[in-house]
Amino acid sequence: MRVIVCGAGQVGTTIARHLSAEGVSVTVIDTDSERVRLIDESHDIRGVVGHGSHPEVLRAAGAMDADMLIAVTRSDEVNMVACQVAYSLFNVKRRLARLRHSGYESRDSEGLYAAEHLPIDVIISPEAEVAQSIARRLVTPGAFDIVPMAGGLVELLAMHVLDVNCPAVGERVQDIAADEDYQGLSIVALARKGRMFIPDPGDRIEVGDDVHAIVPSDRLDAAMTLFGHHERMARSVLLVGGGNVGLHLASRIARDFPGINLHIIERDKERAGHIAGMLGTRATVLLGDALDRGLLEEAHAGSKDTLVAVTNDDETNIFTSVLAKQIGCKRAITLVNKRSYEELIPSLGIRTVVSPSAVTVSTVLRHVRRGPIEALHTLREDFGEVVEVKVDEGSRLLQPPCVGLELPVGMKIGALVRNGKVVMPASDTRIQAGDHVIVLVAYAHLRAAEAILGGSGRRLL
Repeated sequence: MRVIVCGAGQVGTTIARHLSAEGVSVTVIDTDSERVRLIDESHDIRGVVGHGSHPEVLRAAGAMDADMLIAVTRSDEVNMVACQVAYSLFNVKRRLARLRHSGYESRDSEGLYAAEHLPIDVIISPEAEVAQSIARRLVTPGAFDIVPMAGGLVELLAMHVLDVNCPAVGERVQDIAADEDYQGLSIVALARKGRMFIPDPGDRIEVGDDVHAIVPSDRLDAAMTLFGHHERMARSVLLVGGGNVGLHLASRIARDFPGINLHIIERDKERAGHIAGMLGTRATVLLGDALDRGLLEEAHAGSKDTLVAVTNDDETNIFTSVLAKQIGCKRAITLVNKRSYEELIPSLGIRTVVSPSAVTVSTVLRHVRRGPIEALHTLREDFGEVVEVKVDEGSRLLQPPCVGLELPVGMKIGALVRNGKVVMPASDTRIQAGDHVIVLVAYAHLRAAEAILGGSGRRLL
């Protein structure tokens, strides 16, 4: 498979690294020669300097033989034109574009992106997806990540184990799965002291663990209680940053959660006026710098359930979160782009971090994967992903019961959904054609896993 990625920013580079590690032939285009040089030298990826929308640059990148173009530059217009040129001049079979302006996204329903108009197969809207991801965290505040799968029937839930009195501490993974009170919960991964791994049945939960579990949606409260979380849904929110992400989130809160008391801090006067005009009485908009302690106090940050910092500056988001927690805010959700901050952030008391690039990469990979992939979420770039796969008649999952399945060590089945009902896998469970299987796949074992999940001899890439 041959893929061209337009844009060597964090998202484009991460996608290219993922695909290259999986044996895909990847070429990255960017106008920044230094970025191209770094990606060309550091990875098994070819780099081309130029504009991804220019025909001669796409030709130099091998567009005539490419199977897919992924346009994730900072410019919506460049991304759209790159897809048009790739289709019209080089007949590239599949085209994905990141479009950040909501006005472009809204035209999708009108057929603007059909092949006869502007041929884009998949529109990626990171701002909207990040806002949706944060909104889910507001509903389930004890989780630092929550992703619906199988049409919302199950959730991929990520929780910190912070308290020695947590009921799960000291318990074995297999005993938690067998407990009548918590049946329906399957722990698929643990992160401990910086290392993520698939736990053995006899592994015990420790304080400080990050637990990633598959949980039926109607069992969320029980799962949160098991891991010591009793937080209620946020009722008062201070939103810092009224950019694209902030406006998407504020609009979603105003529409879906009218009971939430919402304050917004925006430092740009014109933007603040625009937001106030859009939201009216549904939010209070304050003009100023969120790093001003006096302004935070004016916004009642100390009495808020949650502060959400989503400005375009990582440092502002991090320090605003720290300052708000110092004056009494119970919880902070912090938008961070730079991976170099990942190890620092927990030491500052910030537990819930949202990475726009991680959200976007999960979306892109879901559409890059071939075969029966229905949903995909990347747990960590260096570890693996949780995928939802629809089982077909040729799948190797169909033959023996779960106890007899010869799964790679880097693969674990967390749940399956059959005819709209969630089934947690037991030793005698037999998977049937048409089932939706939720499975963790470690990247080190991706090829072995896809031989099982692809079905009918198909590959996922």
